[in-house]
This record gives sequence, structure tokens and C-alpha cells, in this order.
Amino acid sequence: MMSSPLLPPARAGRAAEYLTETEATDAELDRMTELALGRGARTVALGRGNSPAAARATDGFARRWEAAGGTIICTITWPETAASWLRQATRFAAADPDLWVMAGPATGWAQMTRRLLWSTPWHPERTLAFAALGTRDVTSLVGTHNLPGLTGPTADGGTWEVTDGALLTHPS
Repeated sequence: MMSSPLLPPARAGRAAEYLTETEATDAELDRMTELALGRGARTVALGRGNSPAAARATDGFARRWEAAGGTIICTITWPETAASWLRQATRFAAADPDLWVMAGPATGWAQMTRRLLWSTPWHPERTLAFAALGTRDVTSLVGTHNLPGLTGPTADGGTWEVTDGALLTHPS
């Protein structure tokens, strides 16, 4: 477990320099829906950073999810910078859905995820995250070893997952 839920300031600053958020592709959105359905989920809590790309990604997923008969039980938005992310993390975890879905810029996602791990009963293995978050640079901000079972689609419709402390990618 990490020594603090907050990223050290120098690490957070460096992360913003080399991590960019990408737009979710149609293949990614379709695969995200397939992954959620494949897990037998019926209810989903959406969590996202406060960026236009994250809003479009979660909106695109929500449309597909609801068209497939699923229910969105809440949408939580978190900032890129905050004192602790505790309020957002508590609300997100308290929803206790079948599945959590996350999108957003890397630094805010890492801070939110660290707070989830530190302060809530959230489980990475019950979570799907968009392709922009499924990179070694991004998962290392949280500590890949802290994210067992975290899974998501790749931009081309494949899948990535965290297993045994490593990020693995499977082609479409």
C-alpha cells in the first residue's frame, strides 16, 4: 500500500508533462460495453475527470450501455487538482454498482484512484477504465501492483488488464 493517497507534488507535475488524454474511439466504446456486459453487470457508476474528452467518453459509453439495457446509477466528476479527492471518492465507492467505469486525464485519475484505494471499499477488479488510462505511465502513478484486475479497452478494440502487477495488452 502507498504511504499517502496524494501523489508527491514533483511526481504529479511530471505526470502532467508527459501524459495526454486521448479521445475515445468507437471501437473502444463498443469494447467497453462488451466488457461490461461480459461481466454480467447491470448497474454501472461512472467516474470521470473534468475534461471534455472524459465527458464525451462517458457520455458515449452511457448511451451504448443504456441501449443494451444497463443502468447508470450515478456519475461522479472529479477535478484534476484538489486537497484530497475524499468527497468524490466516497460518493463513487458508496454507489456500490456491479461495475465502476472510469475516464479522465491521468493526473486527476491517479489522485482519485489513490484516494479510492486509501479510503474506500472500491475494488479495481470491479472497474473498467478507458484506453487513455491503460498505459504503463498512467498506471504507475498509482502503482500497478495496487490495481489487480483493473481492465479496459484499447483504442483499436482490444483489451488491457492489470495482472500480477503488470499491464498486459490483448489485441482485438
